[in-house]
Amino acid sequence: MNSKNINWGIIGAGKIASKFASDLITVPNCNLQGIASRSIDKAKNFAQKFNADSAYGHYEDLASDPKIDAIYIATPHSFHKSHTILCLNHKKPVLCEKPFAINLLEVDDMIQRSKENNTLLMEAMWTIFLPHFRYVLELLEKKYFGSIVKLEADFGFHPNYDESSRVFDKSVGGGSLLDIGIYPVFAALSSLGHPENISATAKFFDTGADSECEILFQYKNAEAHLKSTLLEETNTEAIFYCEEGTIKINGRFHEPSTVTLIDKNGNSELKSFNYKTIGYSYEIEHFNQLIRINKTESDIMTFEKSRQLIKTLDTIRNLIGLQYQK
Repeated sequence: MNSKNINWGIIGAGKIASKFASDLITVPNCNLQGIASRSIDKAKNFAQKFNADSAYGHYEDLASDPKIDAIYIATPHSFHKSHTILCLNHKKPVLCEKPFAINLLEVDDMIQRSKENNTLLMEAMWTIFLPHFRYVLELLEKKYFGSIVKLEADFGFHPNYDESSRVFDKSVGGGSLLDIGIYPVFAALSSLGHPENISATAKFFDTGADSECEILFQYKNAEAHLKSTLLEETNTEAIFYCEEGTIKINGRFHEPSTVTLIDKNGNSELKSFNYKTIGYSYEIEHFNQLIRINKTESDIMTFEKSRQLIKTLDTIRNLIGLQYQK
């Protein structure tokens, strides 16, 4: 296997960038070359913490640095398109944090620019690369317990209300749906495909960002009950009720977790996956290898998967009356 070293840059120096960097330095044959932030002091502190060679106070400086082989974008949702295109125009492979962008139009623009520049682009939907999630998808595909009858998936936590926080700021795509509701939606699309019908209701903060969203996907022979909320802690599980048993991804299902198999007689078996990292290492390894073999699109997190995901989120937003100013 090609083991060429990959020098990474990160745009954005927040919480998720720190988690990503923590895992990046555990992955063989790659390193954190540079970090860019609007605050040069923040970038320097981040670089020092993770032993990066370079810190930049302007994103353009990182994107144009010839030493950088790949860029991870960890800025708020509303900036994903512009930052992605900046990097792609410099022929830099981009791993862009989810959601890929604010809407399908933006995602299509990003994909088009990737193709025009013949440069790798992938949405950082890390869940699809995690061994426990892939294990469950394989069981479901093989109909281990028969066909799925119902899926229940939720993601909820209760942050302190702060209108200045990205999570509550509608102008940058804040709210429960794009931030955490994307995971239950992705679980349904990955296991059941696109639904025949979607219905949704929501609650809102004073900022206009959605505080909670309840979604129903209806299929010919199954239903998916999905929920995202910033008003309470939830179990954050994905439970697949099948004809002959139940497959449960225990909380928190979107990150490294365990799986419980329960047969029709109530016998249960717990499956563990011996995780040693936060979980970002799996998508990093995949992306590194895509670069090494000169791929411009992932065969796992494909452009079409990203398009279907954001298209579904657009539909839900329309149903609950959530619009972003662009």
